[in-house]
Amino acid sequence: NLLPPIITKLFAGLICHLLDTQGNECISANAKHCGECIQAGAKCGWCEQENFLKQGEALSTRCDEVESLKDRGCNDSQIQNPTGKKWIITNKRVTNRKKVTGVETNKPKPEEITQIQPQKLRLNLRSGQPQSFDLKFKRAEDYPIDLYYLMDLSYSMKDDLENVKNLGTSLMLEMKKITSDFHIGFGSFVEKTVMPYISTTPSKLLNPCTGDQNCTSPFSYKNVLSLTSDGNMFNSLVGKQQISGNLDSPEGGFDAIMQVAVCGKEIGWRNVTRLLVFSTDAGFHFAGDGKLGGIVLPNDGKCHLEDNVYTMSHYYDYPSIAHLVQKLSDNNIQTIFAVTEEFQPVYQELKNLIPKSAVGTLSANSSNVINLIIDAYNSLSSEVILDNSKLPEGVEIEYKSQCKNGVVNDKDDGRKCSNISIGDEVNFNITVTSKGCPNEGKSETIKIKPLGFTEEVEIILNFICDCQCQNNDVVKKSEKCSLNGTFECGACRCFEGRVGRNCECSSNDMATDDMDQTCRKDNSTDICSNNGECVCGTCECKKRPNPEERYSGQFCECDNFNCDRSENKLCGGNGRCVCRECICDPMWSGRACDCSLDNSTCLATNKQICNGRGRCECGVCKCTDPKFQGPTCETCPTCPGVCAEHKLCVQCRAFGTGEKMKTCKEECSYFNLITVKDRNKLPQPNDYPYPVMHCKERDANDCWFYYTYAVNDTEREVHVVDKLDCPSGPDIIPIVAGVVAGIVLIGLALLLIWKLLMIIHDRREFAKFEKEKMNAKWDTGENPIYKSAVTTVVNPKYEGKC
Repeated sequence: NLLPPIITKLFAGLICHLLDTQGNECISANAKHCGECIQAGAKCGWCEQENFLKQGEALSTRCDEVESLKDRGCNDSQIQNPTGKKWIITNKRVTNRKKVTGVETNKPKPEEITQIQPQKLRLNLRSGQPQSFDLKFKRAEDYPIDLYYLMDLSYSMKDDLENVKNLGTSLMLEMKKITSDFHIGFGSFVEKTVMPYISTTPSKLLNPCTGDQNCTSPFSYKNVLSLTSDGNMFNSLVGKQQISGNLDSPEGGFDAIMQVAVCGKEIGWRNVTRLLVFSTDAGFHFAGDGKLGGIVLPNDGKCHLEDNVYTMSHYYDYPSIAHLVQKLSDNNIQTIFAVTEEFQPVYQELKNLIPKSAVGTLSANSSNVINLIIDAYNSLSSEVILDNSKLPEGVEIEYKSQCKNGVVNDKDDGRKCSNISIGDEVNFNITVTSKGCPNEGKSETIKIKPLGFTEEVEIILNFICDCQCQNNDVVKKSEKCSLNGTFECGACRCFEGRVGRNCECSSNDMATDDMDQTCRKDNSTDICSNNGECVCGTCECKKRPNPEERYSGQFCECDNFNCDRSENKLCGGNGRCVCRECICDPMWSGRACDCSLDNSTCLATNKQICNGRGRCECGVCKCTDPKFQGPTCETCPTCPGVCAEHKLCVQCRAFGTGEKMKTCKEECSYFNLITVKDRNKLPQPNDYPYPVMHCKERDANDCWFYYTYAVNDTEREVHVVDKLDCPSGPDIIPIVAGVVAGIVLIGLALLLIWKLLMIIHDRREFAKFEKEKMNAKWDTGENPIYKSAVTTVVNPKYEGKC
């Protein structure tokens, strides 16, 4: 039974040791100066107090957890422990603007509308110490919108073009319900103008369509109409467009999307909500497909429009999906894929790769394109997703959102909120943490913005890599450092090639026999007692994983963790371990400081030490009278009256009855109750080294209960039989049955006796009759009165013939 507890304790000790080893980042850093120390972790501090180090302690022991430094005697004012801070530089309030019907005289410019707050701040980051700030986002009403319609003009889209020709004015009317400032543009694409994507025969270059179809020459991408507020111009220019043709089914739409994204000046994008509607009935080529046409140069992601036509389609490959995602995000463009039902699955997968994009099902002739655009815009604008620029190495950022209707998201979902309507306000809590000293302490700038919006938050990151004492009171070539180092933060920082606490030695002279000899306590001992290293003739003791444990002494012969223990506590928790010996606190004595000199714990209720029946040793009574027990020798289990004294409490706790039933918890919790099945299971006097009192008591119902009372050291134990011994009442059924059976048997016996008597009487009478009959003389003559009962009649006609 002892093995499991021992294993449990050893396992728990091992776990604690591992946790100490991994968690003590200040000790593990082995910091040689203050800057290294504060970069090790948020809890680390550097003691610059000159006389702080004890004999044998290394310079790196100045770096420790702040509380540990205080416990070791470092003055609070001498501890370098810088903390991070934040400053909000620009904090313009979000715009509370309502949509105005009619002509608005003081209409704000798009750049004057604020949807995100704050706009700029500075964070001073200490390694491992997070800095948080709140970010507010509010969708402004009547916010301007730019929409660019990019259409596939391959031959299969012929019927779609007819419906798109009147799209400008119709879409203008619908979008005016959302915003009063709406611009629309139009572009078209087909395919790269090389084989095998198109036919390069001269006739096909002029008219790629077959039969009587009149088609325009194939092209990669054209910017037909830059963004404008004139819907009629859109109708006019789109109405002049002609269908073209190509050979393969996938189209070169990615080339067109890239040019629309990066050619901001040519397209006419404003710093407002930017929507790109991509309309097609086919799939797409992507990076690598250009090799079929001999094009191997990757897309450069730059604008190549001349006279509004993409001129480098034959030179650069199609862009990759990741490249498109980057450019669309950089230029705050939200994409709406208007595709036929056949290609819905393909573009749904593409949507999952492009943030802030949507997919709508285009009817066969694009007749539903306006409703598709409106629905997709509402879907995109109802969700806000925060994104940040590339973070410096060693910097982490976490998001926590407080969305509409009290919804709180964290971790991966913490950067977004859904189901947002115009005018709704949501809040984000953003936490930035650095590790070490990123970018050699140089300032960095990161930006956070909601995807699809041009506004952003600029965050300037300053990294705390040095202590204040490294800039103040620094003495180069200090005499304290033998003119071979800089005295800073209470310690010498030796020049290259110099070692020692005071930089008094050269690194080339460290490993000499003479120096090693000065690090031995005597000739028979190890260098620094095998608990340290000899540096410049002086022992520098090893550091322990646990910051509370240290080697010390001139030869590292002392430590503060190998003293005697009591109750698994060093020096019983009542003293300090100094050079492997316990220095006890006042009122404590003994090798493990486990002997209390305080007699108050031995005072009995009569104010006598141990009730006058024992002596007080180390705060515990040793009873000299064997009858008495307990912490103050006041308990006498075998004395008369013990059973009656505890009767009511045993009764209420074991059976829930008796006078103390209502106050049982308050008055009867002074002993441990153990139930047994029968009296044979009760403890016997010889079973335990302490006296056991057997008790038999009766309750109000004349039921007996049996228990024992004993005092085991300081604990009182009561063993009780769990069933009451109650006198049994008369059994009615057997009594009634016996009475009835007795009556029946008696009745039967009486009947038998009567019958027997009657038989005897009858036999006597019959015998008497027979006797008299034999003796009687009867007259045998005929009775004259007697007449026979038989009368014979003869038929006179009967002649006796048969």
